[in-house]
Amino acid sequence: MHDLLVVGAGPYGLSVAAHAAAAGLDTRVFGRPMASWREHMPRGMFLKSEPWASDLSDPEGRRRLDAYCAEQGMTARHGQPIPVETFAAYGLWFARHAVPELDERPITRVAARPDGFEAVTEDGERVSARAVVLAVGVLPFVEIPAVMRSLDPGLVSHSSHHCSLDGFRGRDVTVIGGGQAALETAALLAEQGTRVRVLVRADRLRWNDVPPPLERPRTRSLRSPHSGLGCGWRNWFYAERQGLYRRLPEATRLRIAATALGPAGAWWIRERVEGVVEVLTAHQVTAARPVPGGVRLELDTPGAGHAPRYLETEHVIAATGFRATLDRLALLSPGLRAGLATTADGAPVVGHTFETTRPGLFLAGLITAPAFGPSMRFVQGAGFTARTLLRGVRRHLHGSRPSGTVHVPVGRDLRAGAGVAGTT
Repeated sequence: MHDLLVVGAGPYGLSVAAHAAAAGLDTRVFGRPMASWREHMPRGMFLKSEPWASDLSDPEGRRRLDAYCAEQGMTARHGQPIPVETFAAYGLWFARHAVPELDERPITRVAARPDGFEAVTEDGERVSARAVVLAVGVLPFVEIPAVMRSLDPGLVSHSSHHCSLDGFRGRDVTVIGGGQAALETAALLAEQGTRVRVLVRADRLRWNDVPPPLERPRTRSLRSPHSGLGCGWRNWFYAERQGLYRRLPEATRLRIAATALGPAGAWWIRERVEGVVEVLTAHQVTAARPVPGGVRLELDTPGAGHAPRYLETEHVIAATGFRATLDRLALLSPGLRAGLATTADGAPVVGHTFETTRPGLFLAGLITAPAFGPSMRFVQGAGFTARTLLRGVRRHLHGSRPSGTVHVPVGRDLRAGAGVAGTT
């Protein structure tokens, strides 16, 4: 029986695995490394986060993005977006150097057993461990508006369903959403000759500001400090004080997690959208049905008393985000899932070390945003998560084994690397 099983090999899973391996835990890691970045983002996309805020986390802080770029003869510069392909390659490099051997087989089921957990691989192998970390990323939590969920996937898809947009050349596509995924998808479609428009519920598009230089007069830095989530003390708190964030009242945490850092486009995509892509603001889809050649959308249009507007398009791409709730963790056995407590928004309750109400079962990534704040929606949160979660795993292992059988090096400083940015 292994000490720890990590399910998922994205930025959070790889970071947790790197810390666990360095601490001497017998760790198994399952998942295709950086799969969502390599297989669910079209070519030509860039990271919205700053390069210095996009590091995966290892205890010594040696496997940063800038170190990878330097090794490849590139430079990671503040204010210069990093291509998604580069970031995905960085994740593979990190995995090769900092993580135990990866098993790329998917895990299809995780169930509890008296002495820990049992996981089942896609081909039926059963793997036992005393503790499990689910770092499943965002793909299980894809959110498509309810009015379109019954439509054929050939008519409606989510923005994360596409590793290429080539199939939409010469077609008519409508993108729903006002965030970075929607705007960058629309820009890429327009640049390849697709007829594209964007529908946004808000009354206007919102854009992030051009970041100020890293080196600034002290007074300006004190007034609006840099953070992995943007400038300002509020963003700094979200990025650097996740443990304190968790002490806020639950209602406050849930509200902030749902509303902070809302839909907005990166400053560098603005000129590729404005005046290039048709944008319909204050429009919401109220109904959708298939018609010959595509789908017909009924829109709630601006202004009271207006009749609904109808729009026909060949395909709809919903860039409408993700909803991370317990019921969407389908790989958990029904019995294990039913035994977990949830918050008011349906997310699993996690303690101060990311442990659920089932001892030994830990969560990492987006699904922990209601507990630890907006940084869990970005790579920014991976370092804090890996360091903090490891403390919980070690505590669980000490409590679940007979005295003297734990081979984890007890004297190791669990905070190693705590001063290193575990950033976006």
